[in-house]
Amino acid sequence: MGAHFLRHSLPRMRKFSKISNWNRYPRVDASVKSFRTAEELRELLDITPQLIARGAGLSYGDASLANVIFSTLQFNKILHFDKVNGIITCETGVTLDELLRVIVPTGWFLPVTPGTKFITLGGAVAADVHGKNHHNDGSLCRYVNKIDLMLANGEIISCGPTEHETTFNQTCGGMGLSGIILQVELRLKKMETAFIKQKNIIARNLEELVRMLKENNSSTYSVAWIDCIASGSRLGRSVLMLGEHAKIDELPDKYKGRSLLTHRAPKLRLPVDLPSFTLNSYSVGLFNNAYYYSHLFSRKEFFVHYDKFFYPLDFIKDWNKLYGRRGFLQYQFVIPRGRGEEGLTEIIKKISGSRLASFLGVLKLLGPSDHPLSFAMDGYTLALDFPITNQLFGLLDQLDDIVVACEGRIYLAKDARMKMETFHKCYRRQAHFRDSMAKRGGDHKFESLLSKRLAII
Repeated sequence: MGAHFLRHSLPRMRKFSKISNWNRYPRVDASVKSFRTAEELRELLDITPQLIARGAGLSYGDASLANVIFSTLQFNKILHFDKVNGIITCETGVTLDELLRVIVPTGWFLPVTPGTKFITLGGAVAADVHGKNHHNDGSLCRYVNKIDLMLANGEIISCGPTEHETTFNQTCGGMGLSGIILQVELRLKKMETAFIKQKNIIARNLEELVRMLKENNSSTYSVAWIDCIASGSRLGRSVLMLGEHAKIDELPDKYKGRSLLTHRAPKLRLPVDLPSFTLNSYSVGLFNNAYYYSHLFSRKEFFVHYDKFFYPLDFIKDWNKLYGRRGFLQYQFVIPRGRGEEGLTEIIKKISGSRLASFLGVLKLLGPSDHPLSFAMDGYTLALDFPITNQLFGLLDQLDDIVVACEGRIYLAKDARMKMETFHKCYRRQAHFRDSMAKRGGDHKFESLLSKRLAII
């Protein structure tokens, strides 16, 4: 095909512009290309030396950033939905928000969901996302039957747990480095209602929280808000939130007429960037006190819609503007169970002593992972949000050292600054991933700032 065809039939490439992901750091000059069909994508691949695919741009860091980005957002059709058996097939750019609007009214739910519903399905597979049920149910890719993947040469292959298994394992949690995901066939989870039966448990310190997580290991969903500023006897004080899908005969009468109600679009929007000094140890300390005591004196068992339980931050659009124009870093790590309490105590003490405020602190229990670059391991994971300051990077380097000493990992989908040496210590199976990619004859066509910074392939 000649230049005339490419010039008139392919989507135009935008000029270079500043692009960043949800945490707004780093910002890079990039050109963004879109496609609506596999044929358009194949033609674009043929004329592009290196690139990375990007969905909704809601990762925290540089995993989907490069000089050339292929946006999947216009490749977003739901292709088939088996409502009897709960199996859905979608193009990669479909968001979880769009999926939920289709599946919830029919009595199905996502088998695994992260803390926002606005990510794409392709991005969720590439990061092998986990949710509040990982300790029992594993990550999202455990429920993927098949992936259609376009390779660097334009070839499309179907892979799954029993078909082209090596490619499947490279793609699940592979951060987009194995190719461009075209379609995903996903098994869904049956439910009777769109409501969650929630139970809150107050933990006065980290020791209590760890014990309560162990005691409630059989709960389908569990997550804890944790105060990373409190110190002394209150170190790690928390609110542990447990959840189960509510059955229809359990619901209060006021909910029964709308038992399969889908979520609403967010009504609030943060219109401007807040000043960078807004979130500091004093303001976050006040918020943490208010949050802890409001839960201490409130109801401990109640019913709540899935949207509020799984996606509390989706309530406000553009909430990342809370951190100002400099942005923020989310730091998420996992430490094996045997070192969990020891490592968490050391890390929280380090954060509390630094006076660098983390507005968000979320602790979960994870189970083992299934793929070479998947984040999870049988242990405790803590996610923290820090406004970017000059002092922050030194603190995170110190936290890295603790994580490595505890034989833990740092989450690639939320990383923007980990050192290459740290990555290779955290991800012991990385060499297997690199070797299997080399055997496949990859030519480094799919590369991101993350993959180059960490020398993943």
